[in-house]
Amino acid sequence: MTFDIHLTGHVKALVHETLPGLIADLVASGITAGDSSLWGPDAEAEASQRLGWVQAVSVSEPLVPEIEALRAELVAKGITRVVLAGMGGSSLAPEVIAQTSGVPLVILDSTAPSQVLAAIDGDTEAGGLEQTVLVVSSKSGSTVETDSAKRVFEAAFRDLGIDPLERIVVVTDPGSPLDQSARADGYRVFNADPTVGGRYSALTAFGLVPTGLAGVDIAELLEEAEATLLEVAIDSTDNPALVLAAAIAGGTGTDSALARRDKLGLVSDGTHLIGLPDWIEQLVAESTGKKGTGILPVVLLPVSPEVDSTPADMQIVRFVDEANAFHFREHHEGEVLVSGSLGAQLVVWEYATAIAGRMLGINPFDQPDVESAKIAARGLLDARPAPTTPAFALDGVEVRVSDPALAASGTVAGVLDALWAQLPEDGYVSIQAYVDRQRLSQLQGLRELVAADSGRPTTFGWGPRFLHSTGQFHKGGPAVGVFLQILEQTDVDLEIPGRPFTFGELIAAQAAGDASVLADEHGRPVVTLTLTDPQAEVLTLFEAAQ
Repeated sequence: MTFDIHLTGHVKALVHETLPGLIADLVASGITAGDSSLWGPDAEAEASQRLGWVQAVSVSEPLVPEIEALRAELVAKGITRVVLAGMGGSSLAPEVIAQTSGVPLVILDSTAPSQVLAAIDGDTEAGGLEQTVLVVSSKSGSTVETDSAKRVFEAAFRDLGIDPLERIVVVTDPGSPLDQSARADGYRVFNADPTVGGRYSALTAFGLVPTGLAGVDIAELLEEAEATLLEVAIDSTDNPALVLAAAIAGGTGTDSALARRDKLGLVSDGTHLIGLPDWIEQLVAESTGKKGTGILPVVLLPVSPEVDSTPADMQIVRFVDEANAFHFREHHEGEVLVSGSLGAQLVVWEYATAIAGRMLGINPFDQPDVESAKIAARGLLDARPAPTTPAFALDGVEVRVSDPALAASGTVAGVLDALWAQLPEDGYVSIQAYVDRQRLSQLQGLRELVAADSGRPTTFGWGPRFLHSTGQFHKGGPAVGVFLQILEQTDVDLEIPGRPFTFGELIAAQAAGDASVLADEHGRPVVTLTLTDPQAEVLTLFEAAQ
């Protein structure tokens, strides 16, 4: 299976209208040829250094035997548990590859102290630190979350009398600070192609090293991708990437029946692919959310409120096992049905996202607003100032608000209602959970309740990982979002060796820094709820959102 796409209703008409222009401009063949001028003069310099993903399959093929040999070496020593420390595309692509393959891979893309400790300790079934290899993935080599994880694992290995050099594998760009320090220290290093941005890196060393070491058949994944490369390179109405891009970013904007829908609902419906919408979410949001425009991906369930009653500004894409054989029901009219192998999906969505960026008139390869939250967090860690917005207790939950008017009601439910009241007609709600997502996994169910209660598309992101993906859209995209942060108070904390702050202080600073940027620099409404008894107060949130 390569890639199939099926259209009906308004979106079929939209694609029919949009495709001729894309074909006439030779967009698909231009991307394949590495034409950096496709996104305009302002983006040309960066695009010229960011199109390596087009050649990722051929560049990555020589890595396969090297990765497989290292896996065999580790397994022979009884090292069978793989932990990946990475953020954004460095963790989301390996997560979907491993989950779809049914291969265990521990993803550490959090600074929540208890989640970091769980990644170190392991469990009875998967094994503990004695059976663990850590893959440290960072394109820049300076990502604070990844660096902190490396530091704490090094200390943990040494505490057990294990040489970290034998248990840590590094994936980074050549010449990065991490590349230089890791090689100097004697670590095993895999270099990725520096001309590939992090969110386009699924088929590079960033996607292949951790999953290959975990036991995924990465040669098969590359074969699936290669089988699709010819399809996406041809300027034709049969090109699935052109069709998909036209479906999610096309339209004249004048005819209401054909106007572009800037919310993208991603629904998995019985497909064998697990977690793909989460990877697409960061790819599309970070690539397109800038200059006040963009496409907001919303990861949905088949029973989500937005699926049952689709907003006028949302386009649904439904992932199924056979798009052309899927049994259509009346409420599927106007949806985009897609099916295909994982390798094919990765290729088509990368092409389609780059094409969508051209259609929106933006550079799909930069992320100008991601750094702002990092700078704010670093400032809070360095200065340790007192919070500028006072906290108060409602229903046992600690509350902070960006606007005193949001707290006028005196209940958590009232605060949420006041936040929803600030939603414009084309707005969205962003729930950001800076908590241990393993211990509080049920918190993700809040998304469905908030979407129904607010009446608008609602996204859910685990902090701080979303800062490296959808965080770009929150600041650079349309100014129509309202933001609900959820934090937790716990007695668990963990020192970061060589750093003057702990993991608990780091995650608190990341949440506060992002709230400050959203509220103070962009004027977005922000409510922060801190759970003082997390397990018990999740129920309070669920009741307040109904």
